[in-house]
Amino acid sequence: MKKKILSLEQLAAKSGQLRSAGKGVVATNGCFDILHVGHVRYLAAARKLGDALVVGLNGDSSVRQLKGEGRPVNPEQDRAEVLAALESVDYVTIFPELRATNFLRAAQPAVYAKGGDYTADTLDPEERAVLEKFGTKIEIIPFEQGYSTSQLLTRIGKG
Repeated sequence: MKKKILSLEQLAAKSGQLRSAGKGVVATNGCFDILHVGHVRYLAAARKLGDALVVGLNGDSSVRQLKGEGRPVNPEQDRAEVLAALESVDYVTIFPELRATNFLRAAQPAVYAKGGDYTADTLDPEERAVLEKFGTKIEIIPFEQGYSTSQLLTRIGKG
């Protein structure tokens, strides 16, 4: 599994090799703090959009900025290892920034998958500019209702 966890530089090289071999790289990103069935279904759907799925994982400091104190529940290395164990995930790269811009520059994906809680218009403008530069197709995967880490943590708190 550790072989599937790449630095930004390793991702750029691997993604270039895949593209040179005519393979379609699909990229997605997120916090993936406590993996649940919504994540698993989403990642499986994203993987079907190309030949290799690369996942950009928000580092601990960016998760804290996005989700608040007490998050992430699981540290970035643990989250990366769990993601890498999934059959649908080919590679995982941890990025420290709030936005996935540098991850997307390294991946240069043919397809960028986002969950149904996003639209092409609500994507970060900087990220969208990088995607447009590479001619990346944006695919929105329908949101799995009833599944979220925040909901799960609320239920755990009531347990």
